Amino acid sequence: MRPYQICINCVMDTTDSQIVFDEKGVCDHCNNFYESTLPNWHTDEQGLNELMPMVERIKRDGQGKDFDCILGMSGGIDSSYLTYLAKEKLGLRPLVFHVDGGWNSQIAVNNIEMLVDKLGLDLYTQVIDWEEMRDLQLAFFKASVPFIDIPQDHAFFATMYQFAEKYKIKYILTGANYSTECVKNPMEWIYFGTDTRMIRDIHRQFGQRPLVKFPLSNILRHKIYLRYLKGIRVVMPLNHMPYDKEEAMKLLETKFGWQRYPQKHFESRFTRFYEGYWLPTKFGYDTRRVQYSSLILTNQMTREAALKALQNPAYDAETLHQDFEFIATKLGITEEELTSYLHLPNKTYRDYKSRLNTFKWGARAMKFLGMERVVKR
Repeated sequence: MRPYQICINCVMDTTDSQIVFDEKGVCDHCNNFYESTLPNWHTDEQGLNELMPMVERIKRDGQGKDFDCILGMSGGIDSSYLTYLAKEKLGLRPLVFHVDGGWNSQIAVNNIEMLVDKLGLDLYTQVIDWEEMRDLQLAFFKASVPFIDIPQDHAFFATMYQFAEKYKIKYILTGANYSTECVKNPMEWIYFGTDTRMIRDIHRQFGQRPLVKFPLSNILRHKIYLRYLKGIRVVMPLNHMPYDKEEAMKLLETKFGWQRYPQKHFESRFTRFYEGYWLPTKFGYDTRRVQYSSLILTNQMTREAALKALQNPAYDAETLHQDFEFIATKLGITEEELTSYLHLPNKTYRDYKSRLNTFKWGARAMKFLGMERVVKR
């Protein structure tokens, strides 16, 4: 077992088993950011000049239609701020697209409704079949892998792509960004949510009912077929504009009565439980290290503040008790059964069938062809 080490620049450490440190003690997450991301990331006039031709194209293609793009909305800070920017700053007419996987917090519901109402936008909500979602999530618990949030994540993006294809929508806006997400979760912590082979293998071994209505979309379909043959483009405006998380939250609070969450991704009660309790307790993985490190690298948080915050649990004991009971009840199991999953032998993505090699070769091919920039890891 390797000795414990933490990066001297951010707060990533050897709980990421693949982390590499240079001779100064700086980790590869930081070096990748400085060497690969930062030189190609522009939020000044150059960034706006890169974005505006696409914005004008979206407007032009959307003339005469009820909306010119769809915008994925979770109620979290990234998608909420993007919704504001898209309408008020870029002059777009997005259809706000929300996927209800059964785990929305009331705060998230309120935030979505207030933003949509005050911005005068239309909201479309796709509800995932609960019994199939429940069965698949239980299968991931029984598989004892860290990434039990994959069913929810996969349903979100697969549903959005299916909607875009069905209604011939060419542009999908997402809140993905470098400003708060330049450090990626290690693959052992959160595996590719697009690996349908793994999803099917885990469901085959541990699921109880067939996946008939649950949306599935493999990576070749949405990366190649939908993008290059159907012309569906994913646009990430936040990567081309100034985005300071704290300033964005203050603006949304003032203008819309938006409510903030204790942590990134906590708009979902399941994700709050999973990232705030399950991952650190069962596997020793704290996703706050990734989130805080991103903010450190983009000068939105000091390393000292991050280290201090990491000394405390992600959320308090009373909320945890309520969430534990809520998760078990909603999944239709006892708290004792949920606890039993916590004590199963830990597994990784290596224990199940996957398309990891396909992903790796595909990423290299797309990089070689200039279709996508790939960050070393």
